[in-house]
Amino acid sequence: MAKKKPQFVGRWRITSMTEWDQDFVDEEVPGYFEFTKDGLGEFQFGYVRCGIDWRTTERDGQQAAEFSFDGMDEMTPTSGRGWAVLEGNTLEGMIFFHQGDESGFKAKQNKA
Repeated sequence: MAKKKPQFVGRWRITSMTEWDQDFVDEEVPGYFEFTKDGLGEFQFGYVRCGIDWRTTERDGQQAAEFSFDGMDEMTPTSGRGWAVLEGNTLEGMIFFHQGDESGFKAKQNKA
């Protein structure tokens, strides 16, 4: 039986990243993560746009989303992994580029 995913499902506006300032995060579009019910999604910040494949798990006793990603960083293919947990109404986590940068992030859910 599949684990529940609803608490992560939706579009999350990136409000901060540890490695890049907000001007870069919002360079092309307001930076975001999007988790869909089917375990897929995407994110974009700066010139990075990637599709994600995510699952729920536990991290330090809390429900977490762990994901892998691949896509483009400007004109260069990129891939990696990441995780996120809910701290109140804020999504907090880390993103790790394969053989590259890593950054913490915080995001707030967009209300439709």
